[in-house]
Amino acid sequence: MALLANIYNQVYKQRAPLLVGAFIIYALHKLRVYLRLRNCKGPFGVGFTELPHTWNFLGPACHEWYRDVNEKYGPIARIGPNSLVTSSPDVWAHVNVKPGYKRSDWYYKAVRIEHRKDNVFSQTDNEKHDKRRKQIAPGYSGRENSDLESAIDARLSDFIRLIQSKYLSKPDSRVVPMDLAKKIQFLTLDVISTVGLGKSFGMLAADQDVDDYLKSSEEGLLLGNTVLALGLSNIAHIAYLGQLISPSVKDKTGFGKMMATCFRYVDERAADPTDSRTDMLASFIRHGLEGDELRSEALEQVLAGSDTTASALRGAMLYLMTHPRVCDKLQAEIDSRVPGDGIASASLTREMPYLQAVIREALRVWPPVVNIFPRDVPPGGDTVIVSGKRLYLPEGVNIGYSGYAMHHSKEIYGEDAKAFRPERWFEQDQEKLAAMTRTNDLVFGHGRFQCLGKNVARIEIEKTLFELLRRFDWALANPAEPWRTRNVMGLFAISDMWVQVTERRR
Repeated sequence: MALLANIYNQVYKQRAPLLVGAFIIYALHKLRVYLRLRNCKGPFGVGFTELPHTWNFLGPACHEWYRDVNEKYGPIARIGPNSLVTSSPDVWAHVNVKPGYKRSDWYYKAVRIEHRKDNVFSQTDNEKHDKRRKQIAPGYSGRENSDLESAIDARLSDFIRLIQSKYLSKPDSRVVPMDLAKKIQFLTLDVISTVGLGKSFGMLAADQDVDDYLKSSEEGLLLGNTVLALGLSNIAHIAYLGQLISPSVKDKTGFGKMMATCFRYVDERAADPTDSRTDMLASFIRHGLEGDELRSEALEQVLAGSDTTASALRGAMLYLMTHPRVCDKLQAEIDSRVPGDGIASASLTREMPYLQAVIREALRVWPPVVNIFPRDVPPGGDTVIVSGKRLYLPEGVNIGYSGYAMHHSKEIYGEDAKAFRPERWFEQDQEKLAAMTRTNDLVFGHGRFQCLGKNVARIEIEKTLFELLRRFDWALANPAEPWRTRNVMGLFAISDMWVQVTERRR
């Protein structure tokens, strides 16, 4: 005890020098971190603290902050001591294909769906990611899913019947408001569950949020966004504690109930070797996925395939309703291609130039996903070309995606880049058109990290827009406030998109 007391007294007497020494070491560390990226400009304080990024991440529109930072400080700008964000399509394509770059743990471990389990989206180990991607890519591509288009058609027919039976307004007698944001989410969830699991969740049939899945999903994303912004996401992956606060298949409603439903579908299929369906789940099983891996990937496809496609469709419909000239022109093209009473085929919609231009323009003006998607610079650092100049990126730095800045770039799309004008996709300058197309394709990612569901999403978007514009006329119920939207974890939580739908007479 005497020895301990003596040590305490000596430390107590030297507390001032120790505190000064500790402060000097801390300051030197901060200075070293700051100097590593001194050539990259950014808002005040970001070289020393994460607070500006944290503050904006907690807000409803962090993607707009990234855009503003890039527009003010250049195509590669600093947003934290070790964090950069880029609006350069060339740089972003480069970091997604060059060997050595990997997904950043600070972000991707925080977006895990299940307690301490990775899926193809959250996996940060490149080797494991590439192996899993090869196993599931055939299922997503549609090559092994002969019923893909018919499954989409079935659910789209359900959506059309729902509108016709409950939500048609008749201007001469009554107006029936419909929340298009919610109904589109019902559609995309039913489509992906049918395509991916072989059985619909039944949202359209019930015309309601079955088991409060959408409500709990939005609440969960908002909580996850807050936890990630505050740097507390590791708590969810602590043994036992994480299990207590994470969604559970034992939950009676909400996200946990949806997980249980999804897992039940998966287990039923895996236990039946005689099942002859050719959907995505069958492809996953055929390529060696089983147990927890199979359940995790099935759940991931449902989440990734519903929210993002719903956001794209909502954005496209909003811009069509607020641009009557474009809507009329698209409906005229649709009228010239109407295939009869059935749902339009993907081969037909893919060959409609103005529809394709509208979709590209909607994805550009309203990117459905605005995650930062950070990548770690590989060991030894890397040199990139930005605006014709070489810039060295040191090891240990992460660089992310500034979707709003990239897809609203005047340099790439012209002075009216922020305007919705599908005609820009008929640009006569082939070099400029190629640059626009390459940039627009980055909406779906690039290289080893490109969205696996791109093909399914495109078919669903094309068919849905064709049929909704072919059969109905649309108007916003409240043009002054067309919807409520908030960026949570890079996804858009959209609600209160009230519309009036009338039967279209061609």
